[in-house]
Amino acid sequence: MKKTIVLILAFGILGSGGFLLRSQEKQTPAEESLLKIVSNNPTYNPEGRRDPFKNLLQGAEIRDKTPGGIRQMAIDEIVLTGIVKSGQQLTAIVSGPQGFPYFIKTGEKLADGYVLSITDSQVVFRKTNERGVPLMRSKDIIKEINPEER
Repeated sequence: MKKTIVLILAFGILGSGGFLLRSQEKQTPAEESLLKIVSNNPTYNPEGRRDPFKNLLQGAEIRDKTPGGIRQMAIDEIVLTGIVKSGQQLTAIVSGPQGFPYFIKTGEKLADGYVLSITDSQVVFRKTNERGVPLMRSKDIIKEINPEER
């Protein structure tokens, strides 16, 4: 009796497994072409979320590549290192608190003002705010190169 039950169960399992294999093998041509299309071209359904494959910087300009940079420095933190003349344009070389050199031109904005003018021996900064509070009257701050360094 036990042997017959085991044999019936074994044939039942093998028979159902064979049926599953046959059902997977028999596919219509339309199903086969659909499987090829789905497997070759992955798609993304956002469902309200952003596309993770989209370039986030597409069409945007990156102006200042240094984090923080000269735009985040206060005029008092800047030390004038030198002035370079290229053609008719003057460029000042300044260094920040960490000692990194920066090249600034007339009109460049800083955290608390901007560069008003550059001459052969000095740079004039115009301070427009103090600690984030706008000043009633702007102050002009002059930084000169030492005469022995010229």
